[in-house]
Amino acid sequence: MRPKKPANRDLPPRMIRRVRTLKSGQEWVGYYYAGRDEEGKRKEIPLGTDPDEARVKWAQLERTKVPLTAKTVGDLLRRYDRDVIPGKGAKTQKDNRKCLVHLFKAFEGAPLEAITPQIIAQYRDARTAPVRANREIALLSHAFNMAREWGIFSKENPTRGVRRNKEAPRDVYVTDEVWQAVYSEAPRDLQVAMDLAYLTGQRPSDVRKMRWSEVTEDFLLVGQGKTAMKLRIRLHIDGLRTGLGRLLDELDRTRPHLITTAEGKQLTESMLRLRFEPARKRAAAKAQENGDPDLAEAIMQFQFRDIRPKAASEIVSLEDASDLLGHTTQDMTKRVYRRVGKVVNPVK
Repeated sequence: MRPKKPANRDLPPRMIRRVRTLKSGQEWVGYYYAGRDEEGKRKEIPLGTDPDEARVKWAQLERTKVPLTAKTVGDLLRRYDRDVIPGKGAKTQKDNRKCLVHLFKAFEGAPLEAITPQIIAQYRDARTAPVRANREIALLSHAFNMAREWGIFSKENPTRGVRRNKEAPRDVYVTDEVWQAVYSEAPRDLQVAMDLAYLTGQRPSDVRKMRWSEVTEDFLLVGQGKTAMKLRIRLHIDGLRTGLGRLLDELDRTRPHLITTAEGKQLTESMLRLRFEPARKRAAAKAQENGDPDLAEAIMQFQFRDIRPKAASEIVSLEDASDLLGHTTQDMTKRVYRRVGKVVNPVK
């Protein structure tokens, strides 16, 4: 066999790398298998442009194991960022990339084969943010699972069996007093957002995106962005208009979205934050002025995301609450979103 050209010496036998410069000036790299046709003549079989996938196809043609490569965790995370993260929801993408920042710092140059459960555990213990560490290890776990699917990692997932840090679910319950204190300081568009979030029990991102095209005679149609769960929330029950239905009757139907600013713009995440936080601070300041520091403290603990648990907590039936939130099991609703105790009778 003739010796390989320098550009191909890092590749397995009969695997070739072709490099071309496109009209745009960008460099294109493709991989081929130097095979033979039925007549024994040389034939190059395309293996694709991804080096890892090309090695898997090469191994299939050679009928051998996928060759070990000098791949690092950084290489894996970059491919995960390129091929997996874009298919997730916008908020999840943003959170995943925050995780990648810390994972790159710790594992950028580490060979895939060198990562062990002990190393993952050391990373967990070294992180000063225990909850974020759990999210980062979860992402790393999924990345290693994808590496196994892509054929570039054959060992057991090194994150398997690694204990996660304990997490205490957020347990802030927004009382009616706290709600009214903030509500009274809120501009109209924020009040509408708060009402819609409470009456529908949906996530803030789904509430902000609600459109009039999703309102029918009898239902508000909801497609949850995080889970793709589809709901139809009733606007009539037993012939009577629900609170949600009455709220919709008060809103301007000439605009595309249910929640809009005075200028007619859709309420974005930053707009919501820039309205909610000042309203909360004003409400807390008034409570302090009135000599009620406990109320002021409770107000400052109130976050917009606590409206969804408030809704779940104030529906008597756990089943109904779980259905409204779009959970597939009642356990999540009970464990995370029901933030008031069970109603019980005294001894006497």
